[in-house]
Amino acid sequence: MNVRTQLPSIPFIDLAAQRRHLGAAIDTAVARVLDHCQFIMGPEVRAFEAQLAEFCGARHVVTCASGTDALVLALRALGIGPGDAVICPSFTFCATAEVAVLVGATPVFVDVDPVSFNIDVNGIAGAVEAAMAAGLVPKAIIPVDLFGLPADHAAIAAAAKAYSLFTVDDAAQGFGATYHNRRLGTFGELTCTSFFPAKPLGCYGDGGAVMTDDDALADLLRSLRVHGQGSDKYDNVRIGLASRLDTIQAAVLSEKLKIFPDEIAARNRISARYAQGLAQDLADVAAVPTVPEGYLSVWAQYTIRVAGGRRDALAAALKAEGIPTAIYYPIPLHRQVAYKHYPVGKAGLAASERLAGEVISLPMHAYLDEATQDRIVDAMRRALK
Repeated sequence: MNVRTQLPSIPFIDLAAQRRHLGAAIDTAVARVLDHCQFIMGPEVRAFEAQLAEFCGARHVVTCASGTDALVLALRALGIGPGDAVICPSFTFCATAEVAVLVGATPVFVDVDPVSFNIDVNGIAGAVEAAMAAGLVPKAIIPVDLFGLPADHAAIAAAAKAYSLFTVDDAAQGFGATYHNRRLGTFGELTCTSFFPAKPLGCYGDGGAVMTDDDALADLLRSLRVHGQGSDKYDNVRIGLASRLDTIQAAVLSEKLKIFPDEIAARNRISARYAQGLAQDLADVAAVPTVPEGYLSVWAQYTIRVAGGRRDALAAALKAEGIPTAIYYPIPLHRQVAYKHYPVGKAGLAASERLAGEVISLPMHAYLDEATQDRIVDAMRRALK
């Protein structure tokens, strides 16, 4: 038997390594909650919201039950509903478009840039045109900071202003990243993120947050997340949700936030090693991701492009050596059954179509050691030569 097949399997995202690094801090934080028994909206929730606001620079942070709920709350707070169009990329996770439908609005799909994987700002005008042709009122745009890289927020802001669109930044994968020295959390009217365990800043269950500098929107969000409450929980002044971050999850996140800056730095060191190792021999068959000047990625995923129909063979070869991979995303939203009947921007979706057949993500987390990373790169060289 080939000795390489006897090597232990590599985790795609090693949450256990982070757990070991945090040590007793998590246990102590959770024990405090178990002692005071305020499991819903306990003091740790308020403390974490304040810590997160300080971290990202937003005036307000309103936590909630998931990243999807964060987006729903954001659209609800902006009054978006039936007859409205919400522009979003097709090459992303379904929640970005799903939330528009959940509030009664209509998603309109726009293409992405094939290098950054983020929304192609040049396609926004065509998406507005397609929305109006369908009898919709263009109301908002949801850019996605895909794989941890910020979208071009200056260009998005200019387009949003030109077409009178609200901007709701989907930073579920990009929270912690910076765009020209500003952390995500302060772009557009609202920024949403997810604390799903696999995210760069993740809890031990589901969780999310909405960030804003607008006092009125923050008050509205706080009402909406608790059934639309007014002066108290039995004074309901609007239709809302039951969408609160559990106190235990807030306690976990507070401890993880303390080490988050160091983990971001580690992710960037690891991504640089990947780029260096893959560029040596594989530049002609594998395109590695790049980060524009003035941007800092949190590398939620390390996603490369493999052309020429070689992706499946690469994934199989790596799997045989105990190296997991993932494909984000094999089917763009406009081709999925639930979304294929929604409007598409006039510029088309050629890049989204092409990327769906080429992208493959490699193991990426802050605790990926050099020996393991070298093993991954060496296996890729064997598979792609």
